[in-house]
Amino acid sequence: MERDEDFDLGSRHLRALVAVWRYGNFAAAAADVGVSQPTLTRTVQRAEEILGASLFMRTTRRVTVTAAGREFLPLAERLLADIGVGLRNIRELAEVERGQIVIASLMSVAHGILPLALQKFAITFPNVEVRLQEGVQARVLEDVRSGAVDFGLGDISTVSGPLETEHLGEQDYRIVLPNGHRLLQKDSLSLDDLAGETLISMPAESAGRRLFDDALLMAGVALHSRVTVTQYSTAFELVARGLGIARAPSAILTGINFSGIASRHLSSPRMMQQLGIITRKDRFQAPAASAFLELLRHNWPANTQETA
Repeated sequence: MERDEDFDLGSRHLRALVAVWRYGNFAAAAADVGVSQPTLTRTVQRAEEILGASLFMRTTRRVTVTAAGREFLPLAERLLADIGVGLRNIRELAEVERGQIVIASLMSVAHGILPLALQKFAITFPNVEVRLQEGVQARVLEDVRSGAVDFGLGDISTVSGPLETEHLGEQDYRIVLPNGHRLLQKDSLSLDDLAGETLISMPAESAGRRLFDDALLMAGVALHSRVTVTQYSTAFELVARGLGIARAPSAILTGINFSGIASRHLSSPRMMQQLGIITRKDRFQAPAASAFLELLRHNWPANTQETA
């Protein structure tokens, strides 16, 4: 009975056989594999001994493939390809497991959408460090352009220049009001309903602020802006204290339990923010970042406003 090791063909044997098959010449095959011609010849001979069949017919001028060679060599080529793919996958997995991700994100996405994706990612890749930089649209774009982050998550509707985008979803807006406000009697609001109100605003470089201001201008509705803040939590605190009303993306209100405020959808006009991935065209995504983006695509809400 023959032992298993008698049939132990290694990748070294397979590479030698496939090289001779491709080049039809031992000298060229030896150069491709990176060994001397005598070494290559001994490797091929040993492989044929293990297989118990001659794969090549050798003459002084050429090498031809035998019937056994025509049967085995395509299999050897597929095995080498499978080994290569397997090794790459293992290396990429190892890189993911010890990697780092830096993300620039709109505050609404960071609050309402990312937590679930980050939780699932941490379960699969517990050793990956994630740094999340929250900000307004202008900050997200600057971080991506400068290369300070792996990718951005923000409004893709106005992105241009050396950046690429991938659409993931959209979200609408809500009007945040203090408890007891007269407008809470309505199920949804229009811009006309807001006439005369005092507004707590986000910075001018905020994409949502620009969209809202343009809509107000087109509707001919004037709102007095009393305070400009950079954090929605601050805006909600000011609303709760009766200093004004605020506009907020639906996702930022996900799971919020802030006393003193309530919100209503802004239905007329319905303003939708187009959300997605923002990357530099010339930036290669590291394995950890690619793995997170793939998970994020599968866990992005079908309708972002349903998260509100």
